[in-house]
This record gives sequence, C-alpha cells and structure tokens, in this order.
Amino acid sequence: MARTSEELAGVTLLGESKTVYSSTYNPDLLETFINKHQELDYLVTLNCPEFTSLCPKTGQPDFAKIIINYIPNERMVESKSLKLYLFGFRNHGDFHEDCINIIMKDLIHLMEPRYIEVYGIFTPRGGISIYPFANYADANHQELKAQRIAAQMNKSY
Repeated sequence: MARTSEELAGVTLLGESKTVYSSTYNPDLLETFINKHQELDYLVTLNCPEFTSLCPKTGQPDFAKIIINYIPNERMVESKSLKLYLFGFRNHGDFHEDCINIIMKDLIHLMEPRYIEVYGIFTPRGGISIYPFANYADANHQELKAQRIAAQMNKSY
C-alpha cells in the first residue's frame, strides 16, 4: 500500500533536486513520517559509516561509524534528513560521548521511540579508540534497555 500525500506531508528533503548541506549542527533538519505498523515492536537499524565531528579542544577531525537502532512508536526518522543532520556535526566541536548523547536526545525528542540506542565506533586518535553507547527506553522496554547496556559492558573489543 503506497503512502498518501498526507502521510508524506512532513517529508520535504527527500526528492529535492538540489541538496543543501548545512555546515553547522541543526536538529531542525530532522524529519519524520508515520509508522504504519504501530501495533508491532520491530527494530530499525541505521548504519552511518561516515560521521565526522571536531575535537572541542584541538579542532582536529574525528571519524566514526554511528549505528542507531530503534523500535519506532508513532513516528520514524526520514533517512535523508538524518544524513543531513549528521553532516552538520562536521564542524561541531564536541567529545565523542557528547555527540552520541546529543544524537540520541534529538532523536528521542523527534520521534518518542519505544526504544533507541546510539553507538559510536570512533577511529583511534593517540592510540585510543572510544566506543560510546547510549540508550533509552519507554516504560514497557526497560528490561531491553538494561539487557543492551549490560551486553555492551560485557563486550570484548
């Protein structure tokens, strides 16, 4: 069943002939669409292998693969808007852990998902790799939240 124009009303960036890339952090770029399968708990994984940000102290670039897993509620994030939003971190100076938590909080504010986790796999700088993980769950998914954070803590890299 195809989406109606009413269902796509909030999706403005997808299909534009000229894409404008913001050079600054801007959560207002994020767009959503209606989840047509709200009766189900299902997982959406977004693999973002080209994330870049800046060290807030040195201004040196940081590179990461960001993985976002979420169980949608009523709204879902539109992927092109997510790409443009993440691109805005390119000139944003923040520590790895801050970037991951900012992304997660912006997506929670945007979608109010049942569950979400954001995982950053940052390339080493100075011989140290940093892999921040943040997650959130509504009241019905607290056990999943605890299981996922425990799994991350028990991971051997």
